[in-house]
Amino acid sequence: MAEFTLHPNVYTTGSLTGLRNMLEKVWVSDHAPGDGTLYIVSGFANYNGGARFYRTFREHVDAGGRIVAYVAGSTAQRLSSRQSVEALLESGAEVNVINRKRLVHAKIYGVSDSKGDTLVVSSGNFTGPGMSQNVEASICVDPSETSKTGFEWDDVANSLDSQKWLKYQPDLDDMTTPGWKLLYDETPGKVPIDETDQVTMIVVLGHADTARIQADKGTNAAKGTQYFWLSKDSFDFFPPLVIRNQRGIKGTLSCLVTLEYLDLGVTDTKCRVTFEAENNLDFRLGTGKARSTKIAAEGDIACITRMGEDRYQLRIFPAGSRPHGVLAPHAVNFIGHQGKRYGYVDNEDFEKALNEKLQ
Repeated sequence: MAEFTLHPNVYTTGSLTGLRNMLEKVWVSDHAPGDGTLYIVSGFANYNGGARFYRTFREHVDAGGRIVAYVAGSTAQRLSSRQSVEALLESGAEVNVINRKRLVHAKIYGVSDSKGDTLVVSSGNFTGPGMSQNVEASICVDPSETSKTGFEWDDVANSLDSQKWLKYQPDLDDMTTPGWKLLYDETPGKVPIDETDQVTMIVVLGHADTARIQADKGTNAAKGTQYFWLSKDSFDFFPPLVIRNQRGIKGTLSCLVTLEYLDLGVTDTKCRVTFEAENNLDFRLGTGKARSTKIAAEGDIACITRMGEDRYQLRIFPAGSRPHGVLAPHAVNFIGHQGKRYGYVDNEDFEKALNEKLQ
């Protein structure tokens, strides 16, 4: 059987709706930890590209399995990041960094296990954008189909290894070896934000987002942590989620950003973005400074504008307002099953909708 998808949310021939969804099936739901070898071949890689899977990788290796990754590196281009390679190595993966992008432009993923060889071929890189909001095409082919073509992951790996390419296998014991020098540092501030990342997320707020905002100060209804719940596919909208929280049963990955509350005239320089890596896979944006302020109600629109690598602005537009009517049609994707929606608009178009210049 094979399933094809043009994602996000464009076209699919089955139940799999995107690259992340395919890899969850191949590496998580349909795979037993420790069974066989997981494979990653990608020209680009960043930390958030693998955020959903690092714990899965570790469990697989701890149970006796292998992970083999091939990524591209360059001293002149931002291809694969140090953070992504470190995370893969910490998960127990065997990582090969191949010099020069043009030698590794393929994006293929999969597993060779007791059921056979499963192959995912995609235009999506092992990056946050490749896993979420970039328009990518992917096809997932199960062992019943790959066996007909003679495809075997072992042969792919042997063929890659036999090439006369400049290939390095970095390790965590010596971060000065040549392979590390081919990787870029994606720490916020080290890399300028790309023009394509200068976008505004538009979220139609639900009850869970606004209950504590509407609650009176000091009441029981105002207690608890105040978040906006965001999409599972927010990997490309936030900086690397490198802060790991091991407290409790389910671990999380987080990062800290600066969030300017323009409606309140206050700024949170340590706003926490959290990915529920081992629970429901949702993203949460900490909005504690909005608690009991009444600035947002269910059905209002929250506009989260990315102004820099780790700097964001928050604006709330009430239901019935002119900006709400202009921006709501951009919230085309659903979050969960309660009708909550989100979407994106370029900052330039967002400025036109507001009739004002972003600063």
